[in-house]
Amino acid sequence: MTINNDQHYINKVLGGDTNSFAFLVEKYKDMVFTLALKINKSREEAEEVSQDTFIKAFKSLKNFKGDSKFSTWVYKIAYNNCMDRIKKNSRRYHTDAIDEVVENRIRATEDTMQSIERKERAELMNDCLYELPEDERSIIWMFYYKELSLKEIIDVTSLSEANLKVKLHRARKKLLAIVQNRVEPEIINHYGRK
Repeated sequence: MTINNDQHYINKVLGGDTNSFAFLVEKYKDMVFTLALKINKSREEAEEVSQDTFIKAFKSLKNFKGDSKFSTWVYKIAYNNCMDRIKKNSRRYHTDAIDEVVENRIRATEDTMQSIERKERAELMNDCLYELPEDERSIIWMFYYKELSLKEIIDVTSLSEANLKVKLHRARKKLLAIVQNRVEPEIINHYGRK
């Protein structure tokens, strides 16, 4: 129903009723803004990326073939805009090399996370997520927070399935190590060393 509803408005826009594009903008503006904010970290940058995304989507609407959902197509435009803006601004977000995570330490981190209040966990995860490079952060965000399928993420990022799976696996391990490095010092400080 939603896809057909989107197609109805797309057809109206392509037929000359440019005001119908406002329906699509309204429907997907929060989704695009949230993706841009997660990748670019700046509210101003996210607003500009959102505007650019919908301008590009409007100008290239005739190229939308319907092979994927309209939302996936818009995500792809937004994702590419974010990456272009990062390159353009020559921003470099650095992450330290992260050692391999040992299996028993993963279990300890999971147990520790269970003891932290839900709100604190959410804040912690959000802070840790921002320590990942943009591409890995966006993949984690799309997969876990927006619950996009691998195929939808492939459509957005233009990565091969194998490359996406490798990046997702590495991003998970990095995120777990970042969480572990943040949580353990707090526990040591709270309970003291034995």
